[in-house]
Amino acid sequence: MKVVRILTDIGVRKAAVFVTAVFLCLFFVSCPVRASEKTSVRQQYQEYQKRLNRVKYRADLLKNGFSTVSDQIFPIEVAGHGEVSLIPAFDQTYHRLVLFFVDDRGQVIFRTDQLETNYRVLGEMKQPDCEIAAVSIKDLNQDGRMDIILITSCAGEDGSYEGFKIGDVLFQNRQQTGFYRDYRIADHVNRFGMNKSAEVITAFVRDGHSTEFLYTSETLKELLSKGLQIISEQCYFRTFGKLGRLQVVPGTYPISNYDVFMIYLVSEQGDILFRMQPMGNYDNLYALKGINCRDIDGDGLKDIVVLAKYSYEGDGGELIVASDYSIYYQRTGSFSQDTEIKKVYHIGEEDTMELLIEKARAYWGFKVEEND
Repeated sequence: MKVVRILTDIGVRKAAVFVTAVFLCLFFVSCPVRASEKTSVRQQYQEYQKRLNRVKYRADLLKNGFSTVSDQIFPIEVAGHGEVSLIPAFDQTYHRLVLFFVDDRGQVIFRTDQLETNYRVLGEMKQPDCEIAAVSIKDLNQDGRMDIILITSCAGEDGSYEGFKIGDVLFQNRQQTGFYRDYRIADHVNRFGMNKSAEVITAFVRDGHSTEFLYTSETLKELLSKGLQIISEQCYFRTFGKLGRLQVVPGTYPISNYDVFMIYLVSEQGDILFRMQPMGNYDNLYALKGINCRDIDGDGLKDIVVLAKYSYEGDGGELIVASDYSIYYQRTGSFSQDTEIKKVYHIGEEDTMELLIEKARAYWGFKVEEND
C-alpha cells in the first residue's frame, strides 16, 4: 500500500521518468562489462597470434605454447618445396589445433588454424579438448596435388567426453604454397554424419557419394531411388495412437565400408513423417537385433525400442563391436529420444529385447501385463 501511495503522489509521468532513469543506469552499468568481455577475447586473440607468428622453426613450437602430436606427423609433397613434414600441434592455452608444414631444415613454410574443430564454441578463443583421430593424405580433387583429410575426436562444450568426431578437408593450392579449406564441404561432412572415417570422407569428396538424402528425402520412393536398403524382416505397419497407421521402415545405406542405419516412420501414402538415427556416434551397423513398438513409460502410447550391435574403430585402429539400444517415446505429434534410462542402464552383450523392455518399464514404474 505504501508503494501505491508513493507512486500516486509522484504522478504517473514522474513515475515513468523514474523507471526510465533506473533502466538507463542499469544499462550503462552493464555496457562496460560486455565491452570488457569483448576486449578480453580480442586481447586473447592478439596474444595467441603473436605466439603463433613467432613459430618460425620446429624448435619454436614448445617454447611458444604449442604441443606437438608426435604420433600424427606425416610426410607430404608440397608444390615448390618437395617433401615436407605435416606437424599437428595444440595450443596449450586455448586448445586450438594448428597444422604446421616444416621443411627438411626445420623451417615452417606454411601454417593454418582455419579448421572446423577450432570453431566449436563461436566467439570464444578457448575450445573444448579434442584429439586427432585420423590424418589421411590423398589427392581428392584429382589435380595431381596431395590434399589432407583431418578428423578430430572431441569433448562436449561442458568438458564432458561425448566421443563425437569432426571432419575437415584441406586442398592444396595450385598457384602458391599452402592449403585452403572449403567450409561447404566441412558443413556437409559434419552435418550429415560423414565424419566417421577418412574412407567415408573420401567417398563423399572424391567419389561423389553422400548420405544427405537420408536426412532430406520426403518420400519412401525417393529413399529407395537413391540407394536405401530396407531391412525387410523388421519392416511392418503399426498404429501409433492419433498419429495413425504408420510403416516402420529400418534401412541402411552403404558408403565406403560402412552401413549407415536409419529408421523412418512412413504414412500409408508413402510420405516420411519421422526419421530416427539410433546408431548415434557409432561408425557402422553390425547387426540389427530387433525393433519393438510398445508402451514403455505407461502413458498409453506406443513407443519404439531399438536393439542392435554397432562397430567402431578403437584407438589402435582395431574393430570394436558393442551392443546398444535406443528408445523413442511417442509424444503429441512427435517422438523424443530417451536420455534418462541410458544414464543408469548399460546393456550387456547377452541382453534380449524382452529384458530391455522389462528394465525400461521398471525405470518408469510401469508394470508389465501378462498379455502385453
